[in-house]
Amino acid sequence: MRAVRNARSNTARLIKNKLKVIVYISAKLCASMRNLFIQFKTLILLGIVVALGIIATAHFRPATPILAQSRTQLTVSAAASLTDALKEIALLYRRSRPNVNLRYNFASSGALQQQIENGAPVDVFISAAEKQMNALQQKNLLLPGTRRNLLINRMVLIVPANSSGVINLQSLKNGNVKRIAIGDPRSVPAGQYAEQILRKQGLWDSLKSKYVLASNVRQVLQFVESGNAQAGLVYITDAKTTSQVKVVQMIPANLHDPIVYLIAVIKTSNNPATARNFSQFLSGNAARKVLTRYGFGMA
Repeated sequence: MRAVRNARSNTARLIKNKLKVIVYISAKLCASMRNLFIQFKTLILLGIVVALGIIATAHFRPATPILAQSRTQLTVSAAASLTDALKEIALLYRRSRPNVNLRYNFASSGALQQQIENGAPVDVFISAAEKQMNALQQKNLLLPGTRRNLLINRMVLIVPANSSGVINLQSLKNGNVKRIAIGDPRSVPAGQYAEQILRKQGLWDSLKSKYVLASNVRQVLQFVESGNAQAGLVYITDAKTTSQVKVVQMIPANLHDPIVYLIAVIKTSNNPATARNFSQFLSGNAARKVLTRYGFGMA
């Protein structure tokens, strides 16, 4: 009897162990099936997202592909007296030609002429006098057919805003006038006009000890603004840019050569078509309004 009971007990344990194995395997199978189901759902969702993306792309794709426009760099070397006006005009030009990046180089016309002669990468040159443009044309550095007169200007005698000692050119002989700022006549058109004015008034030689020569007309303005000079000769367009100086005399036009600004495309320009376009833009209504507001006249 004991042997029978032992046999039955062993059989029961064996069945119990097998059942545990079966339960364990079933649990593993269920877990695997659950993971597979989750992965399957994920794949289905991904497939739906991709399909929707393809449909949306196909629906909104333009009939003809639009290639990204490359930006064009345009370098404009211009007389210093144009600084404020041209910076404002750049904002207007960018609206019509957003793919063009305007880069300005402001200095005296003589300095800009030398840079161009030395091979500086310039597309457009705007000079405050004929002399510098003529020099470049004689060296065959201008693109044929692009040179033209653009603007006109006026010369004025200025003093610091709080000054009262100078009222006209003849006042420059007064003893309290120690320094007179003018552009360097060797390279600055405004200085060349100043020399012509003072010579015609018979003042050039007698005032030589008082001259402070500036590298461009904007530096003349700065000398007078700061009080480092008691008077200066600048364009009226420069005087209009600050409240720190006042105009005491408009210089008669017959005392100097006509003040004409010229523009031309440089022959070595990498973007001659864009350079021509910008040159023409400066004569359009939008640019004209800005230039006249700063005191320039159209040539």
